[in-house]
Amino acid sequence: MNNLNTKLVVLKLLSELINSIITLVSNPYIIIIILTLFPFLELRASIPYGIFATNISIPIIFILTVITNIILAPILYFILYEIIHLFFFIKPFAKWYHKKLEKTQKKIKDKFEKYEILGLAVFIGIPLPGSGVYTGAIAAYLMNLGYKKFLLSATIGVIIAAVVVTTISLLADSGIGFLSSLFLKQI
Repeated sequence: MNNLNTKLVVLKLLSELINSIITLVSNPYIIIIILTLFPFLELRASIPYGIFATNISIPIIFILTVITNIILAPILYFILYEIIHLFFFIKPFAKWYHKKLEKTQKKIKDKFEKYEILGLAVFIGIPLPGSGVYTGAIAAYLMNLGYKKFLLSATIGVIIAAVVVTTISLLADSGIGFLSSLFLKQI
């Protein structure tokens, strides 16, 4: 009988844990944060989600996504730097990596050096697939931009992206011409 009570208590605790997780994940603020942290989506997905699928105010959505995306930048830069170097003990990897790095650096060096911080900020700020903080971190790492310059570029780029995505979302939401048919599904 005691074993049955223990199992019931464990099941009840497990049920409460699962319900707590479901409640947490169904929280629109948490969904916005998760979308913002997701590679290739970032605030390009979380701002429209917040505007179209929640009752959260637009300034809160804007601030939440911008802060989350900016916080992501130094984390990515650090992880990228630390993870790559962990594999240098594998000689073929290190040789391949340095060869690819030199080739990539030669290919983009002139353009990158010319525009550096502003160029990376615009690249991060263009709300298209393949741009954003994730690819900006990779570019900054490949070109040895440095942590402070990358963080400045990422901050400027994230703000640019947030303004552009919010503007397009609001215009689409208000039914402005082609934007509403482009971004909103007609029912």
